[in-house]
Amino acid sequence: MIRSWEILDFLEVCDGRLHIDGHDAVELAREHGTPLFVYSESRIRHNIVRLKQVGDAVGCGFKLCYAAKAMSTLGVLRSVRDAGCDLEVNSGGELWKALKAGFRGDQLNFNGLSKEEWEIELAIENGVYAIQVDSLYELSLIEETARRLGKKANVSLRLVPGIESATHSGLQTAMLTSKFGMMPEEAFAAFAKYKDSEHLNLSGIHLHVGSQNPSPAVYTQAFDEMFGALLRIYRETGIRLQHINLGGGFPVNYLRDGSQAGDFPAEQREMFAADFEPAEAMRTAWAAVREKADAENVRDLLEGITLLLEPGRSIIADAAICLTTVRNAKQRPTDDRQLTTDHWLLTDAGFNILLSMETYKWYYHLISAERAGELHETPYKLAGPLCDGGDVYFDIEGEGRLPDHRLLPENVEPGEVLALLNCGAYSLAQASQYNGRFLPPVVLTKADGTAELIRRRDTFEDLIASDL
Repeated sequence: MIRSWEILDFLEVCDGRLHIDGHDAVELAREHGTPLFVYSESRIRHNIVRLKQVGDAVGCGFKLCYAAKAMSTLGVLRSVRDAGCDLEVNSGGELWKALKAGFRGDQLNFNGLSKEEWEIELAIENGVYAIQVDSLYELSLIEETARRLGKKANVSLRLVPGIESATHSGLQTAMLTSKFGMMPEEAFAAFAKYKDSEHLNLSGIHLHVGSQNPSPAVYTQAFDEMFGALLRIYRETGIRLQHINLGGGFPVNYLRDGSQAGDFPAEQREMFAADFEPAEAMRTAWAAVREKADAENVRDLLEGITLLLEPGRSIIADAAICLTTVRNAKQRPTDDRQLTTDHWLLTDAGFNILLSMETYKWYYHLISAERAGELHETPYKLAGPLCDGGDVYFDIEGEGRLPDHRLLPENVEPGEVLALLNCGAYSLAQASQYNGRFLPPVVLTKADGTAELIRRRDTFEDLIASDL
Protein backbone atom coordinates (compact mmCIF):
# COMPACT_ATOMS: atom_id res chain seq x y z
CA MET A 1 0.00 0.00 0.00
CA ILE A 2 1.34 3.41 -0.99
CA ARG A 3 0.46 6.08 1.56
CA SER A 4 -0.52 9.49 0.23
CA TRP A 5 2.50 11.21 1.80
CA GLU A 6 4.96 8.74 0.24
CA ILE A 7 7.01 9.72 -2.82
CA LEU A 8 8.40 6.86 -4.88
CA ASP A 9 12.18 6.44 -4.58
CA PHE A 10 12.34 9.25 -2.01
CA LEU A 11 10.00 8.96 1.00
CA GLU A 12 8.98 5.35 1.53
CA VAL A 13 8.06 2.86 4.23
CA CYS A 14 10.42 -0.08 4.54
CA ASP A 15 10.11 -2.66 7.34
CA GLY A 16 7.61 -0.34 8.99
CA ARG A 17 10.02 2.63 9.20
CA LEU A 18 10.42 5.84 7.23
CA HIS A 19 13.22 5.68 4.67
CA ILE A 20 14.64 8.76 2.94
CA ASP A 21 16.36 7.98 -0.37
CA GLY A 22 16.85 4.45 0.95
CA HIS A 23 18.29 5.55 4.29
CA ASP A 24 16.58 4.48 7.52
CA ALA A 25 15.42 7.75 9.12
CA VAL A 26 15.58 6.30 12.63
CA GLU A 27 19.18 5.19 12.12
CA LEU A 28 20.07 8.67 10.85
CA ALA A 29 18.48 10.15 13.98
CA ARG A 30 20.45 7.78 16.22
CA GLU A 31 23.71 8.55 14.43
CA HIS A 32 23.40 12.34 14.38
CA GLY A 33 20.89 13.05 17.15
CA THR A 34 17.73 15.12 16.92
CA PRO A 35 16.43 17.51 15.90
CA LEU A 36 17.99 16.71 12.54
CA PHE A 37 17.25 18.04 9.06
CA VAL A 38 17.65 15.57 6.19
CA TYR A 39 17.77 17.04 2.67
CA SER A 40 17.57 14.96 -0.50
CA GLU A 41 19.89 15.88 -3.36
CA SER A 42 17.85 13.72 -5.74
CA ARG A 43 14.62 15.50 -4.83
CA ILE A 44 16.27 18.90 -5.28
CA ARG A 45 17.38 17.82 -8.76
CA HIS A 46 13.92 16.45 -9.54
CA ASN A 47 12.29 19.77 -8.61
CA ILE A 48 14.80 21.76 -10.68
CA VAL A 49 14.20 19.56 -13.72
CA ARG A 50 10.44 20.08 -13.28
CA LEU A 51 10.85 23.87 -13.18
CA LYS A 52 13.22 23.90 -16.14
CA GLN A 53 10.32 22.66 -18.24
CA VAL A 54 9.07 26.24 -18.11
CA GLY A 55 11.81 27.11 -20.61
CA ASP A 56 10.39 24.66 -23.14
CA ALA A 57 6.86 25.90 -22.45
CA VAL A 58 7.54 29.58 -23.16
CA GLY A 59 9.94 29.12 -26.06
CA CYS A 60 12.18 32.09 -25.23
CA GLY A 61 15.41 32.50 -23.29
CA PHE A 62 15.06 31.12 -19.78
CA LYS A 63 17.09 31.50 -16.58
CA LEU A 64 16.14 29.57 -13.44
CA CYS A 65 17.51 31.02 -10.18
CA TYR A 66 17.00 29.22 -6.87
CA ALA A 67 16.04 31.66 -4.08
CA ALA A 68 18.87 31.16 -1.60
CA LYS A 69 16.84 32.70 1.24
CA ALA A 70 14.81 29.50 1.44
CA MET A 71 17.87 27.49 2.53
CA SER A 72 21.49 28.46 1.95
CA THR A 73 23.68 25.90 3.67
CA LEU A 74 26.75 25.53 1.45
CA GLY A 75 26.10 21.85 0.77
CA VAL A 76 22.60 22.64 -0.51
CA LEU A 77 23.87 25.56 -2.61
CA ARG A 78 26.45 23.28 -4.22
CA SER A 79 23.77 20.69 -5.00
CA VAL A 80 21.68 23.43 -6.66
CA ARG A 81 24.73 24.58 -8.64
CA ASP A 82 25.57 21.03 -9.73
CA ALA A 83 21.97 20.60 -10.92
CA GLY A 84 22.54 23.43 -13.42
CA CYS A 85 20.49 26.05 -11.60
CA ASP A 86 21.49 29.68 -11.02
CA LEU A 87 20.83 31.65 -7.83
CA GLU A 88 18.93 34.62 -6.41
CA VAL A 89 20.45 36.27 -3.33
CA ASN A 90 19.05 38.89 -0.97
CA SER A 91 22.04 40.29 0.87
CA GLY A 92 25.76 40.75 0.68
CA GLY A 93 26.07 37.76 2.99
CA GLU A 94 24.08 35.49 0.67
CA LEU A 95 26.09 36.85 -2.27
CA TRP A 96 29.35 36.00 -0.47
CA LYS A 97 28.08 32.50 0.33
CA ALA A 98 27.04 31.99 -3.29
CA LEU A 99 30.54 32.88 -4.50
CA LYS A 100 31.97 30.59 -1.80
CA ALA A 101 29.75 27.77 -3.12
CA GLY A 102 31.20 28.20 -6.61
CA PHE A 103 28.65 30.35 -8.42
CA ARG A 104 29.90 32.94 -10.91
CA GLY A 105 28.68 36.51 -10.76
CA ASP A 106 26.69 36.16 -13.98
CA GLN A 107 24.75 33.30 -12.37
CA LEU A 108 23.47 35.57 -9.59
CA ASN A 109 20.54 37.95 -9.21
CA PHE A 110 20.77 40.33 -6.28
CA ASN A 111 17.47 41.30 -4.64
CA GLY A 112 16.92 43.14 -1.37
CA LEU A 113 15.35 46.34 -0.07
CA SER A 114 18.00 47.97 2.11
CA LYS A 115 21.28 47.40 0.32
CA GLU A 116 24.38 48.96 1.86
CA GLU A 117 27.16 50.40 -0.26
CA TRP A 118 29.52 47.50 0.47
CA GLU A 119 26.87 45.07 -0.77
CA ILE A 120 26.37 47.05 -3.97
CA GLU A 121 30.12 47.19 -4.45
CA LEU A 122 30.41 43.42 -4.00
CA ALA A 123 27.68 42.88 -6.60
CA ILE A 124 29.21 45.26 -9.14
CA GLU A 125 32.76 43.98 -8.64
CA ASN A 126 31.58 40.42 -9.29
CA GLY A 127 29.47 41.33 -12.32
CA VAL A 128 26.15 39.94 -11.10
CA TYR A 129 23.53 39.29 -13.77
CA ALA A 130 21.28 42.01 -12.33
CA ILE A 131 20.85 44.09 -9.20
CA GLN A 132 17.11 44.29 -8.59
CA VAL A 133 16.42 47.96 -7.80
CA ASP A 134 13.82 48.65 -5.11
CA SER A 135 13.55 52.47 -5.30
CA LEU A 136 14.67 55.57 -7.16
CA TYR A 137 17.00 56.40 -4.28
CA GLU A 138 18.65 52.98 -4.53
CA LEU A 139 19.08 53.39 -8.29
CA SER A 140 20.96 56.67 -7.74
CA LEU A 141 23.10 54.97 -5.11
CA ILE A 142 23.97 52.14 -7.51
CA GLU A 143 24.93 54.58 -10.25
CA GLU A 144 27.06 56.59 -7.84
CA THR A 145 28.82 53.43 -6.65
CA ALA A 146 29.40 52.17 -10.19
CA ARG A 147 30.84 55.57 -11.19
CA ARG A 148 33.21 55.50 -8.23
CA LEU A 149 34.34 51.98 -9.19
CA GLY A 150 34.67 52.90 -12.84
CA LYS A 151 32.32 50.09 -13.83
CA LYS A 152 28.84 49.55 -15.27
CA ALA A 153 26.17 47.93 -13.10
CA ASN A 154 23.52 45.61 -14.51
CA VAL A 155 20.18 46.61 -13.01
CA SER A 156 16.55 45.56 -13.16
CA LEU A 157 13.75 47.69 -11.72
CA ARG A 158 11.26 46.02 -9.40
CA LEU A 159 7.64 47.08 -9.90
CA VAL A 160 4.75 46.83 -7.45
CA PRO A 161 1.68 46.42 -9.68
CA GLY A 162 -1.07 45.86 -7.11
CA ILE A 163 -1.76 42.18 -7.83
CA GLU A 164 -3.48 40.20 -5.08
CA SER A 165 -3.38 36.42 -4.74
CA ALA A 166 -5.18 34.08 -2.34
CA THR A 167 -2.14 33.28 -0.24
CA HIS A 168 -1.10 34.13 3.32
CA SER A 169 -1.01 37.89 3.96
CA GLY A 170 2.64 37.68 4.96
CA LEU A 171 3.48 36.17 1.56
CA GLN A 172 1.82 38.93 -0.48
CA THR A 173 4.56 40.91 -2.25
CA ALA A 174 2.79 42.60 -5.18
CA MET A 175 0.27 44.70 -3.28
CA LEU A 176 0.50 48.48 -2.99
CA THR A 177 0.57 47.98 0.78
CA SER A 178 3.65 45.75 0.62
CA LYS A 179 7.15 47.09 1.24
CA PHE A 180 8.60 45.84 -2.04
CA GLY A 181 9.44 47.68 -5.25
CA MET A 182 8.60 51.01 -6.84
CA MET A 183 5.48 52.35 -8.47
CA PRO A 184 5.35 51.73 -12.24
CA GLU A 185 5.33 55.47 -13.01
CA GLU A 186 8.53 55.88 -10.99
CA ALA A 187 10.16 53.07 -12.95
CA PHE A 188 9.15 54.53 -16.33
CA ALA A 189 10.60 57.89 -15.31
CA ALA A 190 13.81 56.20 -14.21
CA PHE A 191 14.24 54.45 -17.56
CA ALA A 192 13.89 57.79 -19.32
CA LYS A 193 16.30 59.54 -16.94
CA TYR A 194 19.08 56.94 -16.95
CA LYS A 195 18.78 55.46 -20.45
CA ASP A 196 22.06 57.06 -21.54
CA SER A 197 23.93 56.47 -18.29
CA GLU A 198 27.52 55.28 -18.73
CA HIS A 199 27.34 53.40 -15.43
CA LEU A 200 23.96 51.65 -15.57
CA ASN A 201 22.84 48.87 -17.87
CA LEU A 202 19.05 49.03 -17.63
CA SER A 203 18.53 45.41 -18.54
CA GLY A 204 15.15 44.37 -17.18
CA ILE A 205 12.10 44.68 -14.97
CA HIS A 206 11.10 42.54 -12.02
CA LEU A 207 7.71 41.65 -10.56
CA HIS A 208 6.93 39.12 -7.82
CA VAL A 209 3.34 38.02 -7.15
CA GLY A 210 4.00 36.39 -3.76
CA SER A 211 4.51 32.85 -2.53
CA GLN A 212 2.38 29.68 -2.30
CA ASN A 213 -0.12 31.03 -4.84
CA PRO A 214 -3.06 28.63 -5.12
CA SER A 215 -4.13 29.82 -8.58
CA PRO A 216 -2.02 30.02 -11.76
CA ALA A 217 -4.19 32.92 -12.95
CA VAL A 218 -1.99 35.43 -11.09
CA TYR A 219 0.86 34.65 -13.48
CA THR A 220 -1.25 35.54 -16.51
CA GLN A 221 -2.11 38.82 -14.79
CA ALA A 222 1.56 39.41 -13.95
CA PHE A 223 2.65 38.76 -17.55
CA ASP A 224 0.01 41.21 -18.72
CA GLU A 225 1.51 43.86 -16.44
CA MET A 226 5.00 42.93 -17.61
CA PHE A 227 4.15 43.25 -21.27
CA GLY A 228 2.48 46.62 -20.76
CA ALA A 229 5.61 47.89 -19.02
CA LEU A 230 7.89 46.35 -21.65
CA LEU A 231 5.97 48.07 -24.45
CA ARG A 232 5.76 51.45 -22.74
CA ILE A 233 9.49 51.47 -21.92
CA TYR A 234 10.32 50.76 -25.56
CA ARG A 235 7.96 53.40 -26.96
CA GLU A 236 9.05 56.12 -24.53
CA THR A 237 12.80 55.43 -24.37
CA GLY A 238 13.70 53.07 -27.22
CA ILE A 239 15.12 50.57 -24.72
CA ARG A 240 14.64 46.90 -25.61
CA LEU A 241 14.76 45.05 -22.33
CA GLN A 242 17.01 42.01 -22.13
CA HIS A 243 14.98 40.16 -19.50
CA ILE A 244 11.80 40.10 -17.47
CA ASN A 245 11.81 38.58 -14.00
CA LEU A 246 8.65 37.04 -12.59
CA GLY A 247 10.09 35.91 -9.26
CA GLY A 248 8.76 32.60 -7.93
CA GLY A 249 5.87 31.72 -5.68
CA PHE A 250 4.91 28.32 -7.14
CA PRO A 251 3.10 26.27 -4.51
CA VAL A 252 3.94 23.06 -2.70
CA ASN A 253 1.15 20.66 -1.74
CA TYR A 254 1.52 20.52 2.05
CA LEU A 255 -1.72 18.53 2.26
CA ARG A 256 -0.68 15.71 -0.07
CA ASP A 257 -1.74 13.50 2.81
CA GLY A 258 -5.32 14.63 3.29
CA SER A 259 -5.92 12.92 6.64
CA GLN A 260 -6.32 16.26 8.43
CA ALA A 261 -7.43 18.43 5.52
CA GLY A 262 -10.91 18.71 7.04
CA ASP A 263 -9.43 20.47 10.06
CA PHE A 264 -8.68 23.60 8.02
CA PRO A 265 -11.09 26.34 6.92
CA ALA A 266 -11.66 26.35 3.17
CA GLU A 267 -9.30 29.24 2.39
CA GLN A 268 -6.43 27.74 4.39
CA ARG A 269 -7.07 24.33 2.88
CA GLU A 270 -6.98 25.74 -0.65
CA MET A 271 -3.64 27.43 0.01
CA PHE A 272 -1.93 24.46 1.69
CA ALA A 273 -3.23 22.02 -0.94
CA ALA A 274 -2.34 24.21 -3.93
CA ASP A 275 -0.82 22.12 -6.69
CA PHE A 276 -0.36 23.00 -10.36
CA GLU A 277 2.39 22.57 -12.93
CA PRO A 278 4.52 25.72 -13.28
CA ALA A 279 5.25 24.90 -16.93
CA GLU A 280 1.56 24.82 -17.82
CA ALA A 281 0.88 28.04 -15.91
CA MET A 282 3.72 29.78 -17.75
CA ARG A 283 2.67 28.34 -21.12
CA THR A 284 -0.81 29.83 -20.73
CA ALA A 285 0.49 33.16 -19.46
CA TRP A 286 3.12 33.48 -22.19
CA ALA A 287 0.61 32.67 -24.92
CA ALA A 288 -1.44 35.66 -23.75
CA VAL A 289 1.68 37.85 -24.01
CA ARG A 290 2.33 36.71 -27.58
CA GLU A 291 -1.24 37.51 -28.54
CA LYS A 292 -0.88 41.03 -27.18
CA ALA A 293 2.46 41.46 -28.96
CA ASP A 294 0.86 40.39 -32.24
CA ALA A 295 -2.05 42.76 -31.66
CA GLU A 296 0.36 45.66 -31.10
CA ASN A 297 2.55 44.54 -34.00
CA VAL A 298 5.62 44.38 -31.74
CA ARG A 299 6.37 40.65 -31.75
CA ASP A 300 10.03 41.53 -32.32
CA LEU A 301 10.16 42.98 -28.79
CA LEU A 302 9.99 39.43 -27.46
CA GLU A 303 12.84 38.22 -29.63
CA GLY A 304 16.00 37.72 -27.64
CA ILE A 305 14.27 38.34 -24.32
CA THR A 306 15.00 36.07 -21.35
CA LEU A 307 12.45 35.05 -18.74
CA LEU A 308 13.83 34.77 -15.20
CA LEU A 309 12.20 32.81 -12.39
CA GLU A 310 13.38 32.79 -8.78
CA PRO A 311 11.62 29.87 -7.02
CA GLY A 312 12.66 28.80 -3.55
CA ARG A 313 9.85 26.88 -1.88
CA SER A 314 9.03 24.77 -4.95
CA ILE A 315 12.65 23.59 -5.18
CA ILE A 316 13.51 22.95 -1.56
CA ALA A 317 10.35 22.57 0.61
CA ASP A 318 9.47 18.93 -0.05
CA ALA A 319 13.15 17.97 -0.33
CA ALA A 320 13.63 17.97 3.45
CA ILE A 321 12.39 16.25 6.58
CA CYS A 322 12.92 17.31 10.17
CA LEU A 323 13.44 14.37 12.52
CA THR A 324 12.52 15.04 16.13
CA THR A 325 12.36 12.90 19.25
CA VAL A 326 9.55 12.82 21.81
CA ARG A 327 11.24 13.90 25.04
CA ASN A 328 8.28 14.14 27.40
CA ALA A 329 4.67 12.97 27.65
CA LYS A 330 1.79 13.92 29.93
CA GLN A 331 -1.96 13.98 30.18
CA ARG A 332 -4.18 16.95 30.90
CA PRO A 333 -7.96 17.43 31.21
CA THR A 334 -9.52 19.24 28.28
CA ASP A 335 -11.82 21.37 30.49
CA ASP A 336 -12.78 22.09 34.09
CA ARG A 337 -15.18 19.14 34.19
CA GLN A 338 -12.21 16.79 33.60
CA LEU A 339 -14.37 14.33 31.69
CA THR A 340 -11.92 13.98 28.81
CA THR A 341 -8.15 14.00 28.61
CA ASP A 342 -5.59 15.20 26.09
CA HIS A 343 -2.38 13.26 25.57
CA TRP A 344 0.53 15.68 25.24
CA LEU A 345 3.84 14.94 23.53
CA LEU A 346 6.78 17.33 23.96
CA THR A 347 9.45 17.13 21.25
CA ASP A 348 12.93 18.62 20.80
CA ALA A 349 11.94 20.58 17.65
CA GLY A 350 10.44 24.00 18.36
CA PHE A 351 9.80 27.20 16.49
CA ASN A 352 13.43 28.16 16.98
CA ILE A 353 14.05 25.89 13.95
CA LEU A 354 10.55 25.91 12.44
CA LEU A 355 9.64 29.58 12.80
CA SER A 356 6.85 29.59 10.19
CA MET A 357 4.86 27.18 12.38
CA GLU A 358 4.45 30.11 14.78
CA THR A 359 4.61 33.26 12.63
CA TYR A 360 2.44 31.99 9.74
CA LYS A 361 0.74 29.06 11.50
CA TRP A 362 2.31 26.88 8.82
CA TYR A 363 1.44 23.21 8.51
CA TYR A 364 4.01 20.43 8.21
CA HIS A 365 2.59 16.94 8.04
CA LEU A 366 3.73 14.78 10.97
CA ILE A 367 4.30 11.02 11.04
CA SER A 368 6.10 8.52 13.23
CA ALA A 369 9.43 7.66 11.62
CA GLU A 370 9.62 4.48 13.71
CA ARG A 371 6.09 3.28 12.93
CA ALA A 372 5.46 4.92 9.57
CA GLY A 373 3.57 1.88 8.34
CA GLU A 374 1.01 1.88 11.16
CA LEU A 375 -2.34 3.66 11.21
CA HIS A 376 -2.07 7.28 12.32
CA GLU A 377 -5.46 7.79 13.97
CA THR A 378 -4.74 8.69 17.60
CA PRO A 379 -4.96 12.42 18.43
CA TYR A 380 -2.20 14.10 20.45
CA LYS A 381 -1.35 17.62 21.48
CA LEU A 382 2.15 18.28 20.15
CA ALA A 383 4.50 20.98 21.42
CA GLY A 384 8.14 21.95 21.22
CA PRO A 385 10.75 22.47 23.96
CA LEU A 386 10.86 26.26 24.18
CA CYS A 387 9.89 28.32 27.21
CA ASP A 388 7.19 30.02 25.16
CA GLY A 389 3.48 29.25 25.17
CA GLY A 390 3.32 29.67 21.40
CA ASP A 391 5.76 26.82 20.78
CA VAL A 392 3.08 24.31 19.79
CA TYR A 393 2.10 22.33 16.67
CA PHE A 394 -1.49 23.61 16.77
CA ASP A 395 -3.32 26.95 16.81
CA ILE A 396 -3.66 28.12 20.42
CA GLU A 397 -5.68 31.17 19.34
CA GLY A 398 -8.63 29.02 18.31
CA GLU A 399 -8.72 30.41 14.77
CA GLY A 400 -8.70 26.96 13.18
CA ARG A 401 -5.63 27.76 11.08
CA LEU A 402 -3.93 24.57 12.27
CA PRO A 403 -5.43 21.28 13.48
CA ASP A 404 -6.18 21.14 17.22
CA HIS A 405 -4.48 17.75 17.38
CA ARG A 406 -1.97 15.75 15.37
CA LEU A 407 -2.65 12.13 14.41
CA LEU A 408 -0.04 9.47 15.20
CA PRO A 409 -0.05 5.75 16.07
CA GLU A 410 -1.43 4.84 19.48
CA ASN A 411 0.76 4.70 22.57
CA VAL A 412 3.51 7.08 21.47
CA GLU A 413 6.03 7.33 24.30
CA PRO A 414 9.18 9.38 25.00
CA GLY A 415 12.07 8.26 22.85
CA GLU A 416 10.03 7.72 19.67
CA VAL A 417 11.35 9.48 16.58
CA LEU A 418 8.84 11.55 14.59
CA ALA A 419 9.20 13.21 11.19
CA LEU A 420 7.90 16.56 9.98
CA LEU A 421 7.58 16.52 6.18
CA ASN A 422 7.89 19.29 3.56
CA CYS A 423 9.88 21.56 5.89
CA GLY A 424 12.92 22.34 3.73
CA ALA A 425 12.02 25.97 3.02
CA TYR A 426 12.40 28.83 5.49
CA SER A 427 13.12 26.57 8.46
CA LEU A 428 16.83 26.35 9.21
CA ALA A 429 17.26 29.54 7.16
CA GLN A 430 15.26 31.40 9.84
CA ALA A 431 16.50 29.42 12.84
CA SER A 432 17.87 30.95 16.04
CA GLN A 433 19.56 29.86 19.26
CA TYR A 434 16.56 31.03 21.30
CA ASN A 435 16.62 29.51 24.81
CA GLY A 436 20.28 28.66 24.23
CA ARG A 437 19.34 25.72 22.05
CA PHE A 438 21.85 24.35 19.57
CA LEU A 439 21.13 24.78 15.87
CA PRO A 440 20.68 21.31 14.41
CA PRO A 441 22.88 19.37 12.01
CA VAL A 442 21.95 18.77 8.37
CA VAL A 443 22.44 15.53 6.46
CA LEU A 444 22.31 15.50 2.66
CA THR A 445 21.34 12.19 1.07
CA LYS A 446 23.41 12.21 -2.08
CA ALA A 447 22.48 11.05 -5.54
CA ASP A 448 25.30 8.46 -5.33
CA GLY A 449 23.52 6.71 -2.44
CA THR A 450 25.59 8.10 0.42
CA ALA A 451 24.45 10.32 3.28
CA GLU A 452 26.77 13.24 4.02
CA LEU A 453 26.79 15.54 7.04
CA ILE A 454 26.84 19.06 5.55
CA ARG A 455 26.27 21.01 8.75
CA ARG A 456 27.35 19.95 12.23
CA ARG A 457 25.29 20.52 15.36
CA ASP A 458 26.17 23.62 17.37
CA THR A 459 28.37 23.27 20.43
CA PHE A 460 28.42 25.22 23.68
CA GLU A 461 31.13 27.42 22.18
CA ASP A 462 28.86 28.32 19.26
CA LEU A 463 26.40 29.83 21.74
CA ILE A 464 28.97 32.47 22.72
CA ALA A 465 31.13 32.58 19.56
CA SER A 466 30.35 36.25 18.88
CA ASP A 467 30.22 37.41 22.49
CA LEU A 468 33.01 39.66 23.84
